[in-house]
Amino acid sequence: MHLNNLEKFPELADGICHAMTCWDNSEVRVARWPSLSPTPKGTICLLQGRAEFIEKYYEVITELRQRGFAVATLDWRGQGMSDRLLPDRMKGHVRRFTDYGRDLEQFIKDVILPDCPPPCFALAHSMGGLILLNNLPRLRTKIERAFLCAPLIEINTSAHGFMGISLQQPGIRKASGLLRYLGLGNWYVPGAPRTPLDRLGFYTNKLTSDGPRYDRNRQFLIDAPELGIGGPTILWTHEISKALDVLQSSDFQPTIHTPTFILTAGNDAIVNSRAAELFALTTRAAHATSITGSKHEIMMEREIIREQFWAAFDCFIPGTSTLRQQSA
Repeated sequence: MHLNNLEKFPELADGICHAMTCWDNSEVRVARWPSLSPTPKGTICLLQGRAEFIEKYYEVITELRQRGFAVATLDWRGQGMSDRLLPDRMKGHVRRFTDYGRDLEQFIKDVILPDCPPPCFALAHSMGGLILLNNLPRLRTKIERAFLCAPLIEINTSAHGFMGISLQQPGIRKASGLLRYLGLGNWYVPGAPRTPLDRLGFYTNKLTSDGPRYDRNRQFLIDAPELGIGGPTILWTHEISKALDVLQSSDFQPTIHTPTFILTAGNDAIVNSRAAELFALTTRAAHATSITGSKHEIMMEREIIREQFWAAFDCFIPGTSTLRQQSA
């Protein structure tokens, strides 16, 4: 396992990258960097979204280290340079949503706890936020605070149809479940892209309004096409839909005790920002705020938006000892 394009980011050359052999013998790419401070504030467990990869977060990792944190991150199974799960490497696929959670728990146990300075804080984006939230009750003694950017708590169904049909989340779950039952789980969702590159380019993209950062992330995929995946499979869609249902159950929300900050994007066309804000309102340990004008990838946005992200992050993490005592 290795990291790509480090010649353009020499400040990250001291990172350690290797394969973590998971519970089912799949290999997941992991990487960690030490803090740039002689007295680290702790470690940030950085969790990506769907179709992302470690290289995409080089800028964020550098800024976290400059703030005095060590950083540890991984490519989720089925994407980046972790093992792919189907012969067609472009398919975004997972067999069970709980596989992500098992990988996360092993990552914290085998990589962060023995090799990184405490305490551990989580910074998660989109699907990474969904995975983290589903596992926070089990990780409450290992993660001190959680900061979620545009978390996937509900799909933005106004922007995403399913098989060309506008369906709400329950309808997507039922339709994908039926197709899975019919043996089509490994098929692409109809209409899903077969390539990681957006053929229409920057001006129609739904991820960021920052042109240079959009071009930089696109160039990563051009330089190392093995990092990319295309659209999701039917099985991935059904598993994600079931995980979203768990978050919205009245039984689950009271089980979250880890202080959690949710930052939503005002112009998000990928996930439903309002659903994330409602989740925070009904979850005792969570708080939410929104950045007006931001698209989905808040950490990859224009500087005026990123400044707001970092201001919120700096206020919440690491937090004061008084707040930690109150949340214990």
